[in-house]
Amino acid sequence: MEGYFTGKTSAVGSFRAINGVKRDFTVDLRGRWNGRTLTLVEDFVYSDGERDRKTWRFRKIAPNQYRGTREDVVGDTLVTVTGNTARFTYLVDLDAARKRNRVRFYDTMVLQEDGRLINNATITKFGLPVAKTHVEFRR
Repeated sequence: MEGYFTGKTSAVGSFRAINGVKRDFTVDLRGRWNGRTLTLVEDFVYSDGERDRKTWRFRKIAPNQYRGTREDVVGDTLVTVTGNTARFTYLVDLDAARKRNRVRFYDTMVLQEDGRLINNATITKFGLPVAKTHVEFRR
């Protein structure tokens, strides 16, 4: 992970929910690796003009394994990298009109031969799929 995300990366993505909500976005990322932890600052710009910033901190705990945290993630996540694929799952508290809305993300990131990193995530609530995201990262 640190090999791909250290430095500047950009991405385009989309969010699609079962209730018809659709949001496209771009992300500018800045990653810093200190030999043990990857700090990844994500600056989002949504198609409606909303902006958001999230910061992941991934600590390498073993070869091909990281423990990750972010300000809106409940607890942490375990990232496992196998070959060109990283998988992780985590709980997020979304601010839905100031009412807590806890959902679970199931992310799968796959490095393509052309250098793109494709992240597909399924988002669930009470174990049922409620949304999907698709993000394409480029260096």
